[in-house]
Amino acid sequence: MNPGHKQLIQIALVALLLIGCIAVLLPFTGTLLFAIVICVTTLPIRNRLLTLCGGRSNLAALLVSILLLLLLVAPVALLSGSLADGVEIAIRYLKPLMEKGLPADPPAWLARLPMVGRNAAAYWHELIESREEMNALLHQFVDPTRRLALATAALLAQGLLQLVLVIFFVFFIFRDAHLYADALHTGSRALAGDLGERMLALAEGTVTGVMVGIVGTAATQALVAMIGFIIAGVPGIIILTVATFFFSMVPVIGATLIWLGAAVWLYNEGQTGWAVFMVGWGMFGISSVDNFIKPILISRTASLPLLLIVVGVFGGVLVFGFIGLFLGPTLLALGQVLVREWLAHADSESSLSEEISRR
Repeated sequence: MNPGHKQLIQIALVALLLIGCIAVLLPFTGTLLFAIVICVTTLPIRNRLLTLCGGRSNLAALLVSILLLLLLVAPVALLSGSLADGVEIAIRYLKPLMEKGLPADPPAWLARLPMVGRNAAAYWHELIESREEMNALLHQFVDPTRRLALATAALLAQGLLQLVLVIFFVFFIFRDAHLYADALHTGSRALAGDLGERMLALAEGTVTGVMVGIVGTAATQALVAMIGFIIAGVPGIIILTVATFFFSMVPVIGATLIWLGAAVWLYNEGQTGWAVFMVGWGMFGISSVDNFIKPILISRTASLPLLLIVVGVFGGVLVFGFIGLFLGPTLLALGQVLVREWLAHADSESSLSEEISRR
């Protein structure tokens, strides 16, 4: 066989093998990347456990996996069950309103609202007189709320399954962490020398910084929410605080579902003033924390410009989903390093050519 044809066949076989591997791993890309993120950020814990376990990597990886199950899977499972019960309670509460209608007289505070109170009270009486219009209005709130709650419950259930799969991957990655680390360092050094080593360290620092930003922001939002719940006298403070912590990590929904539910409960209990306080505390206290705490934490931990962090986080989420929180800033950070290296190389070549021309 012609040596050229033989080499071409070898390249084709390698390409087909790579395509097959990518096709097999593609459904698990997000889960595997999230497992890698967890492994990178919890590597110091794994190394400490490895020392305590006398160098037995299987035992250390098992202990980390059990710890993650207790910290991640168990709370999410409890929240899924609580949310499903909450949807049932809300539907049972709203069903009598749709069957019997609203009370004949509106609440006294409604007519006292500035500018809109009189019109709102008049509209209340119109709803009482027209059962069809009232039911249509209730459906406008009930149906979207039910869909949102059910979608959130489905999201939590799906996230629960993914978390179990993530922890499954984490066990095997941590078990052979030294092999993967050596392969990464060898590969980066072979591809780009010192630049490859710097880019690998930068990627690790950026991923750790983003995780610190996400967890730190969620903890801050949970703390602010807990203070608001205590002030307003909302029951179940511990479970609501834990729920706020986990929901704060979910893009789009965030902690709004928790503090808004607390405000609705306060209103139903006749505590209108505290319900208004809870809405204001949620909008300007709990939810606003995410807008400035997260970029600051990430930029300080990852040593990246704030603009790159903000653009990377939001752009990454839009393109890649939740895992984009980590991929976005990491890709922009690596791109920044490459651009700087290219500019420095071009500047050195330009200086060298100018010096040669002078001679």
